[in-house]
Amino acid sequence: MANSRTVCVVTGTRAEYSLLSGLMKEIEENDGLVLQVVATGAHLSPEFGLTFREIENDGFSIDKKIEVLMSSDSEVGVGKSMGTTMLGFSEALSELKPDILVVLGDRYEIFSVVATAAVLRIPVAHLHGGEVTIGAVDESFRHSITKMSHLHFTSTDEYRRRVIQLGESPDRVFNTGAIGVDNINSKSLLTREKFEDSIGFSLGNRNLLVTFHPVTLESNTAKEQFNILLSVLDELEDTHIVFTKANADADGRVINAAIDEYVLNNSKKCRSFDSLGMLRYLSAMQFMDAVVGNSSSGLIEVPSFRIGTINIGDRQKGRIKASSVIDCAPEIKDMRKAFDELYSKEFQVKLKKVKNPYGNGGVAKKVVKIIREYPLGNILKKTFHDIDF
Repeated sequence: MANSRTVCVVTGTRAEYSLLSGLMKEIEENDGLVLQVVATGAHLSPEFGLTFREIENDGFSIDKKIEVLMSSDSEVGVGKSMGTTMLGFSEALSELKPDILVVLGDRYEIFSVVATAAVLRIPVAHLHGGEVTIGAVDESFRHSITKMSHLHFTSTDEYRRRVIQLGESPDRVFNTGAIGVDNINSKSLLTREKFEDSIGFSLGNRNLLVTFHPVTLESNTAKEQFNILLSVLDELEDTHIVFTKANADADGRVINAAIDEYVLNNSKKCRSFDSLGMLRYLSAMQFMDAVVGNSSSGLIEVPSFRIGTINIGDRQKGRIKASSVIDCAPEIKDMRKAFDELYSKEFQVKLKKVKNPYGNGGVAKKVVKIIREYPLGNILKKTFHDIDF
């Protein structure tokens, strides 16, 4: 295709792909762009659901599948996975030769991909930079990815200012809103009956969606914190629970083993899934009282449904939050208090007026327009943008 740009999108997790899929479709349908897709990380792991199949089922061709996960989810195992990622992507990117690489977020495998792209002199477009998550090692990865990237698409104006504060030129930093909101607006979500059929489980009078991940800047807290959450969930009456399992961070397997045991012993009131997939995950939110745990989706997408979020611990500490988010410590008394607040009349009334601080959608179209039109000729020549204090 004459004068076209080749755009390589890298995805390593189910959650990340669910955010990127709409953008991938926009790239594929743009006459001036050619889409390349690379699947890596948890997508290729049987333990995490072989979620690369979701990408293929959506009609995308995967140009490269790069296995990087070690058999261990310890800190050493994650470190080794980072090295393996750089080895695999050095060959893959040198073969694919994209004009620009598109990545999202802050995970360790994406850090390694972008570091490889920097050495290969491939420009990078980064989504969701400038955010703060004090309780996760992803915090430092995210800001490092920003410094190795060339075009920046932030989810709020405050995050845009923070990327500029990191020394990025303002004319390369665009506040487009959170891309996850696009999916809510563009997808035909399942009815309650179809959703229940799809998961083989009937919802109750009260329903919760639980997504809990390790807090990677804390040592060996995953099992204790999650068991506290399970003990509080066990106290709730007439409540059905849908669990989505943890990602491939250190100690993720500890949480997943605890979910398996709890569901086995409480099969009448709960189900668990390695991955619900984007459509079922978003559809589920329509019928939930709250999303419980420490996933970024509880802060970014959930407020658009005007339901509650119980945000546990420090993993998302520092992110901008809607008034529908209830923060609580990973302690029994604090969690009990959070559920009491969730079901209080005052909070339920407040939910009806919630506004999502991450925008109203239309992000993919904005990003594609900029990627298509922004001059790439001298984009690798970066200077540090100083702020006049």
